[in-house]
Amino acid sequence: MRTMLRSASPRPRRRMLALAVLSLAVLLAVATLLAARLTSDLGSTPAPPPPTATSTPRVPSASPAPVRDRIELEPVAASADPHVFAGNVARAIFEWDTTAVHELGDYRGRLLVLADPAGHESPGLVADLTTYLPTTTAWAHLSQYGTQQWLAVTNVAVPDQWTQALAQAPTKSVAPGTTALTVTGARHRAGLWEGEEVAAEFDVAFTVFVICAPTYPTCHLLRLSQLDNPLR
Repeated sequence: MRTMLRSASPRPRRRMLALAVLSLAVLLAVATLLAARLTSDLGSTPAPPPPTATSTPRVPSASPAPVRDRIELEPVAASADPHVFAGNVARAIFEWDTTAVHELGDYRGRLLVLADPAGHESPGLVADLTTYLPTTTAWAHLSQYGTQQWLAVTNVAVPDQWTQALAQAPTKSVAPGTTALTVTGARHRAGLWEGEEVAAEFDVAFTVFVICAPTYPTCHLLRLSQLDNPLR
């Protein structure tokens, strides 16, 4: 059951800011590289190949299976406060429920709409999210146990490494309102195992890179650090 409850076991940690604090641009580049794709034991299994098409005609069933009504997933609350926004993003990353009508893509989509409208960091953000959300194969496996997950945030703070980098960054090297916030909290998972309710809790820490005012009236999501390898 422990395997069912764990999603991603971080690979050996690499030190962030290997190039020190030459500039904010370099720092973000390092964060990009450190957003390495983590795979869980469940997610490492390749998805089965699609069924081979045949010429056998399909016979419509007399009673089609009912189609579940799609309910739009609640969007992540917007905020002009970077601390509040980072907390909202953190909870949305870890909050999902395989027993609900929502699909894995719904949870990914509500985070991608928060991306910087300029789009420069969007490809990297897509890659970052693959290290936090289950793979399609893992999602199907977790669904068998009615797995749910959520995050209890305990702290959101600007890390000292970011403050030091900001002080030494070349003028105009980063858009105004760009900042990093390290989030710590407890990731909770619950599900069923042989008919019994089970649960587990794991401490997590990661850094959320955001851009807020004066560049935008409300905050947007740029990138995520590697899980459990945040800026300090």
